[in-house]
Amino acid sequence: MTVTYDFGGKTAIVTGGSRGIGKAIAVQLMLSGADVWIWDADPLPLDGAHCQTVDVTKAHQIKDALAAVTAEDRRIDIVINNAGYLGSYRGFDAFDPTEWQRIVGVNLMGVFEVTHQVLPIMRKARSGRIVNMGSLAGKEGLPNLAAYSAASAGVIAFTKALSREVSDTDIRVNCVAPGPIDTELIRRLGNDVVNDMINASPLRRLGSADEVAALVLWLCSDASSFNTGAVFDMSGGRARY
Repeated sequence: MTVTYDFGGKTAIVTGGSRGIGKAIAVQLMLSGADVWIWDADPLPLDGAHCQTVDVTKAHQIKDALAAVTAEDRRIDIVINNAGYLGSYRGFDAFDPTEWQRIVGVNLMGVFEVTHQVLPIMRKARSGRIVNMGSLAGKEGLPNLAAYSAASAGVIAFTKALSREVSDTDIRVNCVAPGPIDTELIRRLGNDVVNDMINASPLRRLGSADEVAALVLWLCSDASSFNTGAVFDMSGGRARY
């Protein structure tokens, strides 16, 4: 069964939207009628979408990109904080501090930076949907991904806190926490690591980016009006709570 939504007249921003999960979300939003703006540090053209070069850790780049989005009195209806950096798969004591600082910078501080600038626009309209992409790592703490786990846990806590701050409006803030999804990000870890991930999953496979996107679109729709501050697993049964 194919589930469809009507996002006609809605403006959506997808960070990290040029590849993987972000691209799948951007495509499905476009197919549902949304005006999609992709913010990516290394953008790739996508027919039907506006693609801007934005490093989510740079406040001035976000400000400039946002000015273009809000031209002609556009509202911001949907923000998908998807930009992420996994980093190396290794023990924490082997990490160079500059790498874990980048992991935290992109995955957590980037969510702060984007949301901090977009939220006043949503507050003015008293409506909007914010979906923060976390990770199974943020719920369970995965070995050899300590910094990524910590950043993802921060995204989860931030989602819960912010949702309560805006609960007097029609702004809904939720988090999706995928387990291993079949993307270039995961495949770069190597076959041995990927096979271990598959074997640890009750469904014995990686998820697909389109499966994650389908959940995200539901959270952006009116069908999800009573969900806020929630964390939705996308782990094939691997998550234990």
